[in-house]
Amino acid sequence: MLHIYNTLSRQKTPLQTVEPGVVRMYVCGMTVYDFCHLGHARMLVSFDVVQRWLRASGYQVRYVRNITDIDDKIIRRAVERGVPIRTLTEFFIAAMHADERALGVQAPDAEPRATEHVAGMLDIIRVLQDKGLAYQGADGDVNFSVRKFPGYGKLSGKSLDDLRAGERVAVAAGKQDPLDFVLWKSAKPEEPADTRWDSAYGPGRPGWHIECSAMSRDLLGLPLDIHGGGPDLKFPHHENEIAQSEGAFGGTLATAWMHCGPMMVDAEKMSKSLGNFRRIRDTVTQDTADDVADYTANPREAEMLRFFLVRSHYRSVQNYTPDNLQDAQNALDRLYQTLLNVPPAAVVIDWAHPQAQAFKAAMDDDFNTAGAIAVLFDLANQANRESSAQASGLLQALGGVLGLLQVPPRHYLQSPTRFLPGGAQAGGLDAQAIDALVAERAQAKAARDFARADAIREQLRQQGVELADVAGGQTQWRRV
Repeated sequence: MLHIYNTLSRQKTPLQTVEPGVVRMYVCGMTVYDFCHLGHARMLVSFDVVQRWLRASGYQVRYVRNITDIDDKIIRRAVERGVPIRTLTEFFIAAMHADERALGVQAPDAEPRATEHVAGMLDIIRVLQDKGLAYQGADGDVNFSVRKFPGYGKLSGKSLDDLRAGERVAVAAGKQDPLDFVLWKSAKPEEPADTRWDSAYGPGRPGWHIECSAMSRDLLGLPLDIHGGGPDLKFPHHENEIAQSEGAFGGTLATAWMHCGPMMVDAEKMSKSLGNFRRIRDTVTQDTADDVADYTANPREAEMLRFFLVRSHYRSVQNYTPDNLQDAQNALDRLYQTLLNVPPAAVVIDWAHPQAQAFKAAMDDDFNTAGAIAVLFDLANQANRESSAQASGLLQALGGVLGLLQVPPRHYLQSPTRFLPGGAQAGGLDAQAIDALVAERAQAKAARDFARADAIREQLRQQGVELADVAGGQTQWRRV
């Protein structure tokens, strides 16, 4: 049985769904005012693996991941660039989708935008106001009364006495309590016209937290089976979602809460505010510009990044360093070299097979991808040791469950990579030039001109290309 660590209960519990065999999962997605970085990649890949395993386990999955396309940061960026809000958000949504394609992240079943659900947000605010949980301040903003919701703090473990307004939002003059958070922001005269909607509270726009309460309810209903997101959303965003949704409608917002761990750089969380981030696009290609949303990723570097993320448990603290990327590249290359050396048989996964069982046991234990990856290396060792096409085939099939090992091995290994010693030099020769030198070397060997053959091997080595003479007189090459 699949067990999930529930942030709310702080323990692993069996997956329980409202409707047998159906999982309704809502994950908080991107605020689209800039390019995605590796911290975002971790969230995207983590929940992509979750939904892949749920489907592989036989569940019917309804996966919703939202887009925040109205927000203070978005407004500031649009004003800085002198463009309409929609122009800015459409560009960064397209850029996010390019990043997802590069990482092999499958599209969610629905991808609602906040601006499409303002009416639903206003409905919830009205219900909260009718119940005495929301009020409109003198400044026009509508706020949630935190102290009137008894369960506030149950997700994050924070008590009201410990909370500080500075942890949340700047204290506004219209608040009755500094802990209260905004549901509806009154329009300001200096703000662009495309940032406001008409409402019973006057023109304005929704606060950040209310959007997910509306979108999850509109598209999935309540309660959700799984609600997920990044590590920084536990508080205040998800805490506030609980207060809004359960305050308005009673019951439980979500049965299970999942949060991936942070991506760290030098003991600090990777974030735009700290300026210590590395963008996804800068990791998977060198051929894209800041004014271009779409791009074609290097297949080897893109899968290396996915492998780097998947090889750690989704809840663990993960450290970004160039050495860690190089180590991931080395490890993934070994798996692909196995697939090249031992061509895989076409395999339908038999979950009764001992190694498939071990893989399943790992994934059923709170999506333990680190344990699942260990099974892949066991299969690679077996395939190499026994020249077993079946083991190689199972390796590839199980890798596919994680979104790995689906690139043709030769194409993968012949793609350049910056994340190995000498890898940057490999771009100096294209595949056609390398093939020509390999053919010339074969002719030199046939003519017993071994000095020339050795010179060509060395020439290629210095260009970051490694040769391997295999059975049948063939020569394989790969970039290293």
